[in-house]
Amino acid sequence: MITTMAASCSLVCCEEERDSDKAVIVRFSNGNVQNAEKLGFTMYKNADEANPRKKSRRIMAAESDRLSYVGNNFGAGSLKCNNLCKYYVGVLNKETMHMEVHCAELFNMQPVIPGEIEESAKTQDPTQTYRDKVDSLIEAFGTNKQKRALSSRRLNQVGSDTLHQAVAKAANTVIDQKGLEALQQEVAETEAQGDLTFHLPPCNAGADRPQDVYLFDDFLSPVEFASLEQAGTKMASLTPEELKKMRDDGGCLSVVKHLENLPSFGEARDKISRCAFYLSLLLNLSRQRSITRKFGQEEGCPRNIQSKLFKTFTVESFNSGRVQNVVSSSMRSKLAAYSLALLLHMSHMTCDITLLHRDLAITEARMIDVAKSMGLTLMKLPRVKAEEDGVRDTNRQAALVLPLVKYEQSMERPKRKKFH
Repeated sequence: MITTMAASCSLVCCEEERDSDKAVIVRFSNGNVQNAEKLGFTMYKNADEANPRKKSRRIMAAESDRLSYVGNNFGAGSLKCNNLCKYYVGVLNKETMHMEVHCAELFNMQPVIPGEIEESAKTQDPTQTYRDKVDSLIEAFGTNKQKRALSSRRLNQVGSDTLHQAVAKAANTVIDQKGLEALQQEVAETEAQGDLTFHLPPCNAGADRPQDVYLFDDFLSPVEFASLEQAGTKMASLTPEELKKMRDDGGCLSVVKHLENLPSFGEARDKISRCAFYLSLLLNLSRQRSITRKFGQEEGCPRNIQSKLFKTFTVESFNSGRVQNVVSSSMRSKLAAYSLALLLHMSHMTCDITLLHRDLAITEARMIDVAKSMGLTLMKLPRVKAEEDGVRDTNRQAALVLPLVKYEQSMERPKRKKFH
């Protein structure tokens, strides 16, 4: 239908409008309305005005004698055209012949049948997870490939549940046979043994000679041993005054002991002096918490030895925006084991672990645990009587004797000493 106006009219732009001032255009999804005057319209807006995503949400409700209609500008039933383009409505004032143009928003009105919402809500299980909903969609609309994958995953899940049930049944049977306390003791023994075993040097328990159990090349390769020539010569040329100063400073008593008893000449002197220098680095490293790239440079440590120490006995930690090399508690145990094995090669497969634990700044009990984990034989000579100090204790010794000793793990806590 074309309407012809008798007189011309002019368009008038309105002032800036807010979302609440927009005109509303409704469209009914089930047909045209015969008599719009019999419909009652109500507009609802979201109460959360502070939320920028919710403040523009509107719900339009229309009621008639027969049906009720609802439309909204958000959610699945909203019209996407409101986001793609803008709609305007012109309102003509017949007296002034001015037409005002207003922004408009479209609502798709859908009939609401009583009871339909409740039934659809009941069909959805509130306990269903996202995965269950996706599986339901695949069953209804998925491709053959998706359905096969779903079937395979469900079969694997059933197999996994069956396996868990079988494992639980077997575990209960073992617990009933051995008892819970015995199993806890076995687990504790395995864990206690595994903590130290992980940090022990490579061991050849089936070796025919003691020196082949912990091979010297596993601590210092031929290339690394050759690079210590200059540092070993420097250690061998230390004067008695310098050795006394090292003894007074403490921390390297094991090194001083070997330097004071160096062979006069030959390969043995050269080997022990080089090993003494490397041992001093291990002892110094054990007393540090974090080290820098300057570690060992003042002592003349070769670059390949420094890289070996960083790689073998430190862990990288991120602190204050930079990476640090840290000597952790487990790394101290590893240093103790490698230092002990090195001392065995320096002194005919025997070692003074009392001096060593003092140099490493660890407890004697921890040092004994390391020696036991390495299968060494522990011994302590009887007390001797000194000329000046009276009766004194001798240091505890560890020796590598074949076959290696296998110690039983003691689960009893050490008793605290009572002070009177």
